[in-house]
Amino acid sequence: MAKTGLAARLYRGEADLNIVGRRKLWFTVAGVLVLIAVLSFAIRGFSLGIEFAGGNSFQVPASVGTMAQAEDKVNTALAAEGGGAKVVTAQKVGSTSGQYYELRTTQLSADQANAVKTRMAQEFGIQPDQISGSQVSEAWGSQVTSRALLGLLIFIAVVAIYLVLRFEWRMAVASIASLLTNLVLTAGIYSLVGFEVTPSTIIGFLTILGFALYDVVVVFDKVQENTRGITANNNMTYGEAANLALNQSLMRSLNTSVVALLPVGGLLFIGAGLLGAGTLKDLGLVLFVGMAVAFLTSILLATPLLVLLKNQDPRISAHNKRVLARRGAIARGEIAPKGAPKATPAAAETIDPEAAALAGAAPKVGARPVGKRPTGTRGGRPGGGGNRPGGAKRR
Repeated sequence: MAKTGLAARLYRGEADLNIVGRRKLWFTVAGVLVLIAVLSFAIRGFSLGIEFAGGNSFQVPASVGTMAQAEDKVNTALAAEGGGAKVVTAQKVGSTSGQYYELRTTQLSADQANAVKTRMAQEFGIQPDQISGSQVSEAWGSQVTSRALLGLLIFIAVVAIYLVLRFEWRMAVASIASLLTNLVLTAGIYSLVGFEVTPSTIIGFLTILGFALYDVVVVFDKVQENTRGITANNNMTYGEAANLALNQSLMRSLNTSVVALLPVGGLLFIGAGLLGAGTLKDLGLVLFVGMAVAFLTSILLATPLLVLLKNQDPRISAHNKRVLARRGAIARGEIAPKGAPKATPAAAETIDPEAAALAGAAPKVGARPVGKRPTGTRGGRPGGGGNRPGGAKRR
């Protein structure tokens, strides 16, 4: 029989990847990454745009030279007139017909901004009216941040209510934990790499919440389908049924993530890289990073955490013990597996009743006890179906 490739088995949900069984590994990795992210928040902080940190923005025609040359000349003007201010970020924006460099600096007073603008015109050899400038207060960024946090709290509350009504509270807890981990890890990448945080970044953060939730709900819907009425049989534990659901929905989640990342990648690399649209860069970057992290957390964290919570349920815990006890009894030869030929009377006497009970081999409710029939009986009644004493007729 020809071997089937991994890709084909993944598409059929037959890869049998033991994701839930290795949950301690995933929890450890997630814990280490979250710790690194938190330490980065405390030590490195974030590279805040002028909308959050406050500052000035100058725009000069791209015809003055390369962006590096423009940045050097602006720094020279700032050193002379800006009182120690410096260029924070520089990017090329605009269309082919009207491209210009946008250089953002630390906070300047109104007099300093005018002096720097005049000095920049001298450095570039252009008229001052060809340079535009603006000032942004950090108060605006603080207001955006507070509104974003309020929106995040409302979103989490609504999501929790929906998941409790749609699934159960354990799935709601696992989903929200995965969602928060996704946000922390995405923010940690921004802090470690030094990506600039702008209002577009905040919008992107709120956008990936919905995508991350969708990924988790897809998996949990399959988990619910596989585990519905699971305690009625003794074939697999809850964790095994959840792991099977992961394998069955893995390719669906992967395909969804790839299809979602392709246009975002186009937005990031084509829109920002080739067209020079800075806003597209900020939005595309957080979406690309957040969606990639959301796929990993929905697969490696949400379902394993759900299994950990469900195993604390006494009903599920008892079911898991019955399944394991049954397997142990089968391995020891104490009971026959389901579908095996019936044992001979001699072999049946060797079955341990206690092991059989633990294995879930208890008789159905209302069934009569099975025992040896008295000699000469038939149909469970003395005398069987033969001639009745004294030739009595059936009434």
